[in-house]
Amino acid sequence: MHGMISKPPEMASNIATSRLVLLLLVVMTGVAPISLYILVPALPVLATTFGSDISVAQMTVSLYMVGIALSQLIMGPLSDRFGRRPVLLGGLALMVVASGACIFAETLPQLIAARFFQALGGASGMVISRAIIRDIYERDRVASMISLVVAALMIGQMVSPLTGGLIETALGWRAIFYAITVAAIVVAVGIALALPETRRSRAAGSGFRGDLGMLIRNRAFVGYVMCQVLASQIIFTFAGGGPYIVVTQMGRSSAEYGAWFATTGFAFLVGNLLCVRFAPRHSLEKLIWFGLALQLCGSLANLLWSFAGWNEAPAWLFGTQMIVMAGNAFVMANSAAGAISIRPEAAGTASGAMGFLQQGIGALMSQFGAYLGGHSATTLPLTSAVLAISILCACVMMFVVPRREAVASAALIGQAEEDETGMM
Repeated sequence: MHGMISKPPEMASNIATSRLVLLLLVVMTGVAPISLYILVPALPVLATTFGSDISVAQMTVSLYMVGIALSQLIMGPLSDRFGRRPVLLGGLALMVVASGACIFAETLPQLIAARFFQALGGASGMVISRAIIRDIYERDRVASMISLVVAALMIGQMVSPLTGGLIETALGWRAIFYAITVAAIVVAVGIALALPETRRSRAAGSGFRGDLGMLIRNRAFVGYVMCQVLASQIIFTFAGGGPYIVVTQMGRSSAEYGAWFATTGFAFLVGNLLCVRFAPRHSLEKLIWFGLALQLCGSLANLLWSFAGWNEAPAWLFGTQMIVMAGNAFVMANSAAGAISIRPEAAGTASGAMGFLQQGIGALMSQFGAYLGGHSATTLPLTSAVLAISILCACVMMFVVPRREAVASAALIGQAEEDETGMM
């Protein structure tokens, strides 16, 4: 049947129900972002060790994010052409080599360069994991599986800064990179031994340019990607401005800010877990609209609190933002599922384009949020920006994504894929 992975049905079922494969999806998704956050507590130590300003040490994080963005654009199409396994293993091999270079770095520029290549290789798991999920699961289960992987990942991300701080305190900052190297090797061995190739059969002559051309001409794909990317910008914008608001405007400590910010991560985790529960019984379009409603209600309430002056206390600001983040989880997971389901045999290209836009625009929005938080005396500019993004996200879903009758049924999607294949 068109749209199934190019394996016998019983093999596809075995892959989809394997707990080991699910575990591999979690760890391959998490190895790059966890490696990002685990170093953050050591940034002041890096600045002192290399005699540099903290802003220079911060580049070990900012250029790492650039590496993640570029990896999304490169590794996804490569996995469509050469297969999921070889590209994953190649990316993790690059991460291992780059992590070794981090261990033996003698200057901060060397460390920054090595961190860039560490992200370039490690982020292959982020983009390819979404493609593998689309390979082995039916469209109606994609959103719930993405949410499950993200929920497990969020737990790792929440504890990784603490882990990094403990490692640095006990063993020094270089020990962090020993831990990353070991983790990357373990993930690579697990993939080599337990993850079968899941890439779908491709039509003769298909390639990155043709796949991308067909995707960007598809209104549903453009709409889902815009919705997912815009929803993610709420996170980047709020994270950029939050520290300045809490520490500078409210006069609280950075440790207290960290504790409050963790509440939004917890809300995002809860949202993903709820999505796992509800996705099998509801269409992804309904779940997106539910998430959009929560985003709009939460961001509107936060704006009203800004006018009233109530969210000058962290409990009001972050309490309402938790509602936004719970809805954000529904929007991001289901929009991503919709985008990579438009053309399943090009799921890697679709996932990569979406991830590149998310990370690339996110770097700019993080700086924008920092500007709003650092150059204002109230929370009003930041909460206005979050509400504006929420409204724009809802407008994309309303005016760009076609109605479900036109695009969402499995039969129509299958027919569209067959029509596209026939034209090639």
